[in-house]
Amino acid sequence: MTTTTPGVTTGRIRHAGLRSKLTTAEAAAALIANGDTVAMSGFTGAGYPKAVPLALAQRITAAHDAGEPFQIRLLTGASTAPELDGALARADGLSMRLPFQSDPHGRDRINDGSIDYVDVHLSHVAANTWFGFYGDVDTAVVEVAGINEDGSLIPSTSIGNNKTWLDVARKIVIEVNHWQPLGLEGMHDVYYGTARPPARRPVMITDPADRIGSTSLHVDPAKVVAVVETDAPDRNSPFAPVDETSSMIAAHLVEFLAHEVSAGRLPDTLLPLQSGVGNVPNAVLTGLQASGLRGLTAYTEVIQDGLLSLIRAGVVRTASCTSLALSPDANEEFRRDIDFYRQHIVMRTQEISNHPEVVRRLGVIAMNGMIESDLYGNVNSTHVMGSRIMNGIGGSGDFARNAFFSAFLSPSTAKGGTISSIVPMVSHVDHTEHDTTLIVTEQGIADLRGLSPRQRAQRIIDRCAHPDYRPLLQDYVDRAARGSYGMHTPHLLGEALSWHERWLETGTMLPA
Repeated sequence: MTTTTPGVTTGRIRHAGLRSKLTTAEAAAALIANGDTVAMSGFTGAGYPKAVPLALAQRITAAHDAGEPFQIRLLTGASTAPELDGALARADGLSMRLPFQSDPHGRDRINDGSIDYVDVHLSHVAANTWFGFYGDVDTAVVEVAGINEDGSLIPSTSIGNNKTWLDVARKIVIEVNHWQPLGLEGMHDVYYGTARPPARRPVMITDPADRIGSTSLHVDPAKVVAVVETDAPDRNSPFAPVDETSSMIAAHLVEFLAHEVSAGRLPDTLLPLQSGVGNVPNAVLTGLQASGLRGLTAYTEVIQDGLLSLIRAGVVRTASCTSLALSPDANEEFRRDIDFYRQHIVMRTQEISNHPEVVRRLGVIAMNGMIESDLYGNVNSTHVMGSRIMNGIGGSGDFARNAFFSAFLSPSTAKGGTISSIVPMVSHVDHTEHDTTLIVTEQGIADLRGLSPRQRAQRIIDRCAHPDYRPLLQDYVDRAARGSYGMHTPHLLGEALSWHERWLETGTMLPA
C-alpha cells in the first residue's frame, strides 16, 4: 500500500479545489477525535478505504499506550476488510459497530461485550441515519476511483451507503485509489430521489437494467477536509472449490426452478435472482450455468464469482448490485474486460439495491445461507447457540420477506456432524416461518408453500434433515403431537432447546 506525497497526483483528481487538499493518511486520521461517529465506505471487501483506517488504528494504539481513551463509533455499508474492521478492532478502537461485520477480531470483541454491535437490515441504515437514530455523523471516509472536474466522485467497486455518508457527515475524507479501474465510470446508478415520509415517492425500477440516477456521487467541496491517494487492492478471499455438498444443494435448487418453469409459475427467464455471499450460494450460481437457462437477470447486493461467470457466459443479461465481491482471479477477469461488464452491470446505493418496494415489484428469487432452521421454517442466520453473533442479518431479511419466494440454504450438519442444521426450535430467530418458502440442504428441498405447521415439520424432516438426526426429530414431533399445549404448532418447550444445551455440554447434539 502506498500514499502519495501531498501535492503530487497522477490525474485522478481533476478538481483544483479538492486537489489542494491532498495530504497523508496520517494527517487525515488526525482529524478524527475520540468519541466521534465515523462512517466509512465499503461493502464486503470492496470499496473500503485502505490507508486512513490503518493510520487511525496506529493513532488509537499510541493514545492507549499513553493512557488516553480513544474509541470511535463505526458505521459502514456492510462488512469490510482487515485493514479497516480488523485493524480498528485489534487496536480496541471501536465502541460501537453497525450494520454488518465479518472480521474475526471484531466478532470476538462483540461477543466478549467490548463492542456494542447494532445488527440492522441493510436497507434501513441510510434512512435511520437521516432520522438521526445513530446520532450525528462527525466524519465520513469514502474511497473513490477518481474526482471529476466538477467535483463529483467516481465510485469504486462498492457504493453501499456512500451517498448518505457524503450527504450527512460534517467532515469528509476522500481516498482516491489508483488500483480501482477508471473503467468503472458509468457503471453506477446513484439515486438522489429518496425522501422522508410523508414525501416518499415510488422508486421507478421495473427491470434490473433500469437507471434512475447519476453515474457519480455528489459532494460539497467545503466539507472535504482531506484527500488521500492510495494504490491498494480490494480484499476479497477466494471461494472454496465447489464441493459435493454444495453441488447437491445447488442441484436441488436448480431442479426446483426448472420444475417451476415447467409448471408455468416462472417464465423461462426466471425472475431476478438475489444471492447472499458465501460458498453455498456461489455454488448455486455456478450450477445455473449448466442449466440451459438464458436471458436471466439479477437484482442483488453483491456480484460474486458465480454471477460474474453467468454474465460472461451469456446466461445473465443484466445484474444489479451495490458491490463487487470478487476473488482475486475474478477481479482480474473483470478488470481485463471491464468495457464488456459495464454493459451488463448496474451498481446502486444499498438503500435501492435492497429496497423492499423494488424487491417486491420485481418478484425477486432470494437465495441466502442460514445457520439453522427449525421444524416449522423459522431460520437463524446470525447466532451460534443463541448468543454468539457470527456476522449479522445483512440484507437477507430485506429480500426474504419481500421476495417472490425465499430459499434458505445450508448443509444438513456442521462441525463434523455434531450439529444438526435442522433443530426442533432455533436458538435465535432472524426470519420467521412466514418469510421462508424453501429449506434446502444436500439431503433435499422442502417446499413449504401452502403447508400448515405440522405439515411443514414433516416435510423438513423427510427431505432436509440428515439421516443421523431424522429419527430424533421424528421422535420429538411425535411426542410433541401428544403432549403439546396446542396442536397448531406442537412443541415441548422444556425440551425444544435441549439440543443446543446438549451440544454445549457434550460437544454433540446426538444423545449419548
